[in-house]
Amino acid sequence: MDGIRANVARIRDEIAAAAESSGRTAEAITLVAVSKTVEPIRIQAAIEAGIRHLGENRVQEAQEKVPLIHGPVTWHMVGHLQRNKAGQAVELFDMIQSVDSKRLAEALSRRALQADRIVDVLVEVNVGGEASKIGISPEETESLIEDIKDLPGISVRGLMTIPPYDPNPEKVRPYFRRMHELFQRLKDKTPTPMVHLSMGMSSDFAVAIEEGATMVRVGTAIFGARDQ
Repeated sequence: MDGIRANVARIRDEIAAAAESSGRTAEAITLVAVSKTVEPIRIQAAIEAGIRHLGENRVQEAQEKVPLIHGPVTWHMVGHLQRNKAGQAVELFDMIQSVDSKRLAEALSRRALQADRIVDVLVEVNVGGEASKIGISPEETESLIEDIKDLPGISVRGLMTIPPYDPNPEKVRPYFRRMHELFQRLKDKTPTPMVHLSMGMSSDFAVAIEEGATMVRVGTAIFGARDQ
């Protein structure tokens, strides 16, 4: 488990350096450790190394793991969410980062009201226009925000994206820059101004921070290669 502690420390250092280069502090960046397929004992080691935000991709896997994890943790849903899983998602997660339709937002709103809670959500944007990925187009993002910003039970807190993958993070930089421009233009369109721009993963989070990310989702760089 010492490897996880060392990985977390290294990533914190890289976050601090990237934040400084963009005129911010490390405290302005939220690190979400993506624990998809990671067993609870290793997740617990990450918490002991200082991780306070965990991300899961599937509701079913989260249902099995969340009760086994102890500590002051905020849970994020970072994968595709089907409407029929909205109830379980509201019970499990503090933030849902993958809202990509009015119908999903309405389902979350209904379930949150039934649970008597308010769930933070991010609108997922398919910034690269990839057919293989979910998310709303940049051009339709403002319209979706307008449609869902006043729904009870949810609070639209920002945007999330998964840009096209490239082993060279510099080639991904233009997508991050476009997302930051979109975020800056839309952040005051909600009753409570949006504050989160979730972008950047293990291979490119430093570049994402340099281009304005406030939240990064890092899995492999913390836990190692996933078992498929």
